Amino acid sequence: MSPMAAAMLSSHPNLMPNGTAAAATAGSTRLLLLLRSHGHPQAVRSIHRLDPSDPFPGTLGTSRVDWKASCAFLSSKAAAGPDSSSDKPLSPSGDPPAADREPDDDGKGGNHRLSAAINGVRMAAAAGALDLVPISNLPRPLTIADLSPAPMHGSRLRVAYQGVPGAYSEAAAGKAYPNCEAIPCDQFEVAFQAVELWIADRAVLPVENSLGGSIHRNYDLLLRHRLHIVGEVQMPVHHCLLALPGVRKEYLTRVMSHPQALAQCELTLTRLGLNVTREAFDDTAGAAEHVANNGLRDTAAIASARAAELYGLQVLADGIQDDSSNVTRFVMLAREPIIPRTDRPFKTSIVFAHDREGTSVLFKVLSAFAFRDISLTKIESRPHRHRPIRLVDDANVGTAKHFEYMFYVDFEASMADTRAQNALAEIQEFTSFLRVLGSYPMDMTPWGAPSSSASSSTNPPPPPPSSSAPPSS
Repeated sequence: MSPMAAAMLSSHPNLMPNGTAAAATAGSTRLLLLLRSHGHPQAVRSIHRLDPSDPFPGTLGTSRVDWKASCAFLSSKAAAGPDSSSDKPLSPSGDPPAADREPDDDGKGGNHRLSAAINGVRMAAAAGALDLVPISNLPRPLTIADLSPAPMHGSRLRVAYQGVPGAYSEAAAGKAYPNCEAIPCDQFEVAFQAVELWIADRAVLPVENSLGGSIHRNYDLLLRHRLHIVGEVQMPVHHCLLALPGVRKEYLTRVMSHPQALAQCELTLTRLGLNVTREAFDDTAGAAEHVANNGLRDTAAIASARAAELYGLQVLADGIQDDSSNVTRFVMLAREPIIPRTDRPFKTSIVFAHDREGTSVLFKVLSAFAFRDISLTKIESRPHRHRPIRLVDDANVGTAKHFEYMFYVDFEASMADTRAQNALAEIQEFTSFLRVLGSYPMDMTPWGAPSSSASSSTNPPPPPPSSSAPPSS
């Protein structure tokens, strides 16, 4: 199409200056459509040859920048009005004066129609028909910043926890990430998935309590999911006995809370002289919410003081945990691990398994740490989910069944420490499975008061009930 449009223009040098036609050939598709719309559909029989004096040599093979410059030159010529090769004005119809018209080649006014078409193109260019796309409006290329999400997805970090507002896990999330957006989840599994699916940025979940021991469910989930431990936080647990306003302790027939909270307050409930039924609930704050929403005037809940404020309950007894040193350890989980360092105390959590019989492998693992003077802070065993039972032949008693175990170990060293690297390299030689769950800073804060809204966890337990109280069961 480009040679055709160029031939149309080059065959009439009086209408357009030499070289301008060549400049227009780069946009020949649009120009040819305009020519056809003015009644000149005939094919061109000649090919335009570039003139050495052409101001735009080689336009047919130039770049987009040269083409745009050529079109700008064409538009400036069209906007000038009369043809630059003639000082005579155009007629009102847009055609050249009759004296300047060349005779028709075919005797039917073909050249006259071509002249009118070309002049129409020139006027259309002056009116903006041959508009150019501004460079500023062209789409810019993607950069790495366009493909990377915002680090915090906004001004606040989103942290998932198990429970409802007022739970101890919510307080732990606030301690780990101040001013975060806490996202409650009804199950531990949901909190893991919230981080994996980018609904939350972090998760804060309990793994052990100083009185109740390990939360085995979360140890199993740590192995099932691919999240990384990036920190830990330890929270003193301060239990309160909550009930609806106006309810007295002697009216109670039932106490509900999380099973561990009930176990942690068993002795104190007995000392208070409460002849009540213990009922397990999903979490402590959920029990307080259940009592408030259902108006249960014969039921109390064991939860935090913050839960009493949120759900409009009164505190019948404060600090009812049997042991004042009741602390729960939480871990912070993220999709990516952090870079371990050696300028502050670090802790590393691993899990391993072995397919050999006997206790020699476990002894070798412990020896790898003891030889390098690395302190172990925890060791936990859990049945292997995929191989829970191992059959062992015994000629004396027949077939015995033994569990296959996974071992969780926490030790005080950073993965940036050469001692830890050498220890894991040695352990990997005689274990069938080894995975680092995370290497993260240790929580070195003292076990003080959990929050300003609750009393200190070091308060002594309440005094024994008066003689007017009913005897304990």
